[in-house]
Amino acid sequence: MTIQGLDAAMIAAHERHDGPALVRLYTQAADQANDPDAAGFFLTHAYVFALEAGAREARALHARLKAAGREE
Repeated sequence: MTIQGLDAAMIAAHERHDGPALVRLYTQAADQANDPDAAGFFLTHAYVFALEAGAREARALHARLKAAGREE
């Protein structure tokens, strides 16, 4: 999905309060980001939404944040 497509999908997911979609979309944005700071931003959001949703992805997202030096 293009960045514009991801942006539109994120907005729609926010409007629907769709936690699982937000986890998936922010993770995808982190995977596609060309800048480490942007990737960290998206990954942090994916992690927070995963925690809020009680999603099983939270553990893996946390591990990725730790590996990137963005979490203890």
